[in-house]
Amino acid sequence: MSLALVRPIALLVLLAPGDARPGVEFTEDSLEVVLKNVAAERAVLVDVRSQEEWDRGHVAGAVFLPVTSLRKHSLDVKKLAKTLPKKKVLYTYCAVGMRAKAAAAILQAHGYSVRPLKPGYEALLAAGFRKDERKPAQPPTPPTDRDNSR
Repeated sequence: MSLALVRPIALLVLLAPGDARPGVEFTEDSLEVVLKNVAAERAVLVDVRSQEEWDRGHVAGAVFLPVTSLRKHSLDVKKLAKTLPKKKVLYTYCAVGMRAKAAAAILQAHGYSVRPLKPGYEALLAAGFRKDERKPAQPPTPPTDRDNSR
């Protein structure tokens, strides 16, 4: 196996805890259905990309929750419960879907109804989701316990 393939695979293994890899499939919901569910407030978009990616642009109304903040050592379940509604479907998205699946598995393990999207941020914009044009004074804080860990 070439080194060019080993690095991306190793990164995916690190980002997805052992229980997050198997068992989660991409949703079969079309982006049109996702858009309708979000507009009708039956679902929430959850952006699991990095802070840098979020800062470059994100979907209006999406919740910022980087997959790295869901790792066992940094996850704060109480803050997560305040951030995400348990009674709505959560559509996780990233750039190409792999982090969306990893995040979905972790969130499902905490009792959330999650449908990971294979289409990424750019595809969401092309499908009619609005880009948030506001520049926040301070970026949103993901629900982690980093403040309390030391």
